Amino acid sequence: MRRPFALLAAALLTGALAVPASAADGDEKFTIKDPRITESSGLAASRQHPGIYWTHNDSDDGAYLYAVDSSTGETVATISMSGVGSPRDVEAISIGPDNQIYVGDIGDNLGGTWPYVWIYRLPEPKNLRDQTIKATQYVVKYSDGARDAESLVVHPKTGRVYIVDKNEKGGHLFEGPAELSPSGSNVFRPVAAVPDLEATDATLSPDGEHLVVRSYFGAIAYDWNGGKIKKKERLGVPFLGQGESVTYTADGTKLMYGAEGADSPVEPQDAPGDGDSDSSSGSGSSAATESGGDGLTGNLKTGAIAAGVLLLVVLAVRGMRRRG
Repeated sequence: MRRPFALLAAALLTGALAVPASAADGDEKFTIKDPRITESSGLAASRQHPGIYWTHNDSDDGAYLYAVDSSTGETVATISMSGVGSPRDVEAISIGPDNQIYVGDIGDNLGGTWPYVWIYRLPEPKNLRDQTIKATQYVVKYSDGARDAESLVVHPKTGRVYIVDKNEKGGHLFEGPAELSPSGSNVFRPVAAVPDLEATDATLSPDGEHLVVRSYFGAIAYDWNGGKIKKKERLGVPFLGQGESVTYTADGTKLMYGAEGADSPVEPQDAPGDGDSDSSSGSGSSAATESGGDGLTGNLKTGAIAAGVLLLVVLAVRGMRRRG
């Protein structure tokens, strides 16, 4: 009788201690190890696959997306997009409602001379494996003429697509139609200035309330404010080389910054808080405080659970001995 009970106790204790590591939550530093990924230019945290980040190469690498496991840095799935022709300058990636992936082929290495650019949309696969997925291609034009851009975000609730153009003197937030049309052109119009930085990527918080726009050496956080963005604070970014990408983690507590280059690192920073500061330090509220609620950190909670299980095991063993 004692051996089955011991096995049960061990199972209970193992279950209590089996709290996912923070790396599995996708909020720890990692390195993209895939030798095919040498120009990671966009980054998007998966909502349905915890700890997975989608990325792609810059320029005309091909119609490929890569799912990278942040706990190992390894690519766990390569997606080939069909139905999109030959990409020209893929610069951004974002995930919208219903786990739809939006890819921004919006760069213009000719300095804003192409009459149109493209956005591709495809469903995020439920199973992470190498596969081909048909994407919908949208033609994009700007109401005030062609331009270069590297930043695309999709509002997580409305599904509306926005682009921030890249300009060393500062750019603008461009709003797309309420719904993109696969036929004809989708005209994007400027709705707010994004001054003081040369935007290389942007990201919206999972609740759709905050926008972060980054440049090579810094970032600015905004209140979304229904698209009429309001500047909150300047953010410091980790120096990783050619800083090209940023995304909120799936839970919104961290920002993950990435860079181009082989074996490129991705590093977290606390997401900006809800205050009205305009600090250059960029120190946001901690993930532990925001996610804990009761003031207990993950390790403290794990220890408390384990201690409780051990106490139950000891009491039960004593009871069995008395009965024996």
